[in-house]
Amino acid sequence: MEHSTPAHRPKILIVDDIPVNLQLLQNYLSSSEYQIVTAGNGEEALARVQESKPDMILLDVMMPKLDGFETCRILKKSEETSYIPVIMVTALNELEDKIKGIEAGADDFLSKPFNRLELLARVKSLLRIKFLHDQLQEKVTQLELAKESSREMAVTDGLTQLRNYRYFREYLDQELRRAARHHSFVSLVMLDIDFFKHYNDQHGHPAGDQVLRLIAKLMRENIRSIDVAVRYGGEEFVMVLPETNRLQARVVAEKIRKLVEKQRFPHEEQQPHGDLTISMGVASYPEDAADGEELIKKADL
Repeated sequence: MEHSTPAHRPKILIVDDIPVNLQLLQNYLSSSEYQIVTAGNGEEALARVQESKPDMILLDVMMPKLDGFETCRILKKSEETSYIPVIMVTALNELEDKIKGIEAGADDFLSKPFNRLELLARVKSLLRIKFLHDQLQEKVTQLELAKESSREMAVTDGLTQLRNYRYFREYLDQELRRAARHHSFVSLVMLDIDFFKHYNDQHGHPAGDQVLRLIAKLMRENIRSIDVAVRYGGEEFVMVLPETNRLQARVVAEKIRKLVEKQRFPHEEQQPHGDLTISMGVASYPEDAADGEELIKKADL
């Protein structure tokens, strides 16, 4: 795959304190359709890297103040810039300088005076590696997003977008352990839609699903961020309320009950009591139960 396409023209940062050297390298590389950014010293180079996000750096060794070795060392120590290939340009073809450059993290070396074709070949080779690195990082990111999405789907009820039973048991156990450590409360509110089978039989499952979604929305929008609303199964829901005692949980339950009472549901006038209603049960740890199983049983009763 060619890198110098209109979609992506590789960007190269040239760092040299001598203007004639900058110009020479710029002339050699700009003719190959690379985007060129320049810096006159190490400090300026570090700033340019942050601004322009180059795909490669051509870095002169001999510069005042911050030399090429130290600049390279700083770049390679940072997670944000360590992956950018660095070619160190030196007037000295000595083994000691190359060892020092390798220790600083340089990816390749170019000795002055350099050959244009050698320069282009080395640049092209390292840009290919950078391009493959970028592709790999993109794949890794996609994989992480896919894993997160898969995990989210595994703990979410598809119809109501509330948490599902699997998540509920894990979260409840976690909050009960926390409450035991900190001597605090955890409350459960169980919620059941009255005569839901009658509603489904009269108006069909799509209408019933719409009711479930509406009630789920009321729950989700009217609890705290630390609370969790769950579709327990069928027409049953549950809310886990950390740091909430029985009295406080009853207030939450009554708030949701009133919201459902005010909500207009299609065909609810045909329900046995002329309205679509819910029944709710409240239980609190440690007031009513010593563990999760007992807490669920008490709230359900």
